[in-house]
Amino acid sequence: MGALGEKRRVAVPKRYIEELGVELILAKWYEDCLVLVSLKFWDALLARLTGGSGVVSLGVRDIERFILGSAFEVKPDGQGRIVIPEILAEYANLAKQLVFLGLGDRVEIWAKEVWDEKGKKVGVSTKEYIESISERSLKPRFER
Repeated sequence: MGALGEKRRVAVPKRYIEELGVELILAKWYEDCLVLVSLKFWDALLARLTGGSGVVSLGVRDIERFILGSAFEVKPDGQGRIVIPEILAEYANLAKQLVFLGLGDRVEIWAKEVWDEKGKKVGVSTKEYIESISERSLKPRFER
């Protein structure tokens, strides 16, 4: 968890800076949060989202507009703080308390109130999904 300070400055948890490095991209992400990734991972993330096929369909263009069009290069200062651009802070409804959610190759940044609600829903849907996987794996398989 972090606190958004004056001028929309926030300290990124040290472990994320250590994992991602100091050349970072901050952009809009899905479900009203932001995504923070390393510069070196940025291209791989975009390729994964757009299918990497080179085909520029409407869906791919919309993904590019939404994520790529909102991307900012950010560099932590000596204390690990970054400034969140106003347009991104407004999109993610960032107020005082923030939640940093490390997801392997990226970090999501959520307004605490938004994450608290989303976290409840994720807990329920994840439980249901795991149970459905378990039920499918327990069904006997018949061979011909």
